[in-house]
Amino acid sequence: MESDEFRAKARAWLATVARPRPADGGWGTGEDSVAVFENWSAEEERAHTERIREWERLRFDQGWGALGWPAEFGGRDLPAYFEQLYRAEEAAFDVPRRTEIFPVTQQLVAPAVRIWGTPEQQRRWIGPMLRTDLLACQLFSETEAGSDLAAVRTRAVRDGGRWILNGHKVWTSGARVADWGVAVCRTDPAARKHAGITVFLVRMDAPGLGVRPIRQMTGGASFNEVYLDDVAVPDTDRLGPAGEGWRVTLSVLAAERLDSGSLGLANADRALALARNLGRPLTGGEVERAADLFVRTLVQRLIGRRVTEALVAGREPGAEASVGKLYATETMRRTSDLVVRLLGPRAVADTGEWGTFAWTEHLMGAPGYRIAGGTDEIQRNILAERVLGLPRDPSR
Repeated sequence: MESDEFRAKARAWLATVARPRPADGGWGTGEDSVAVFENWSAEEERAHTERIREWERLRFDQGWGALGWPAEFGGRDLPAYFEQLYRAEEAAFDVPRRTEIFPVTQQLVAPAVRIWGTPEQQRRWIGPMLRTDLLACQLFSETEAGSDLAAVRTRAVRDGGRWILNGHKVWTSGARVADWGVAVCRTDPAARKHAGITVFLVRMDAPGLGVRPIRQMTGGASFNEVYLDDVAVPDTDRLGPAGEGWRVTLSVLAAERLDSGSLGLANADRALALARNLGRPLTGGEVERAADLFVRTLVQRLIGRRVTEALVAGREPGAEASVGKLYATETMRRTSDLVVRLLGPRAVADTGEWGTFAWTEHLMGAPGYRIAGGTDEIQRNILAERVLGLPRDPSR
């Protein structure tokens, strides 16, 4: 199928199940949220998750989900870039905005199961994850192992046909609504740092597993701490060989960075719409910042296109993933700069005016992405060492 034909069919299908967005983006009407990390209660998170699930299941059942997956998993076996083509068409329609747990499940965890899972694990997990009958979160970061994930301390000890997990994970998005967690654990403390690590899929309702929300500056709790206290996991839920978990982890992290290049674009577009609908002439400085942000959104989309072109050519993108992540976090920062200049005190005083005070959640949330998904410093190290050939940092 040619890309133009595919986009036309996607557009026609979307028109039968969703309303088109207004040409001006619906400025001044509807929801004005620009939250980077959602400010929801547990009940609101569950309700929104179910609403998104309904849409994802409809897509899947009617052949518009899992586009790049083979038919055995419910897909259409199309080239990987057709998912980006579909997303471009979907953006013109009023459909539920996916929260982080959905791309984590469909674009990070399911592909890792395809690479590392046994045939039985693939049958158990991939189809239900692509349809979002099952949702998965990442149990990766720890207080002593964030950017340096190989320093994990959560222990998994073999006990016959099962493993006993003890430890603490942090910054876990979606833990309150996830069915499974992908846990990176140390199984051989005597092995060198990147060895002796094993990955497990852990039921989030398992006895001994506890979730504690982390309160954010915005007042919400998008992230969670997860405690594992003698959590028993059958060996059939181990993903990949024992002791080879670092390779499994890298599969997930690579997909995470590929998915991060579009971060912040929707809010950047909203900030530019704010500039057009401000109700007064822009100052010279405001025009300059708006023009800069507009150009950045074009460049960021071109970086995303390069990633797509790499996929079309059948190769894994290299530096584009790290460049895209760095560029996205800078776009988010410059979006904040423009909004503060445009709104001034209106950004921090809740007058009830549409599209003003809502920006506080972007302003307080955007800096978090300089850490999330691989810190900016780690991305720069990747580019310095693997692209520019600079020497590695001295080992401490």
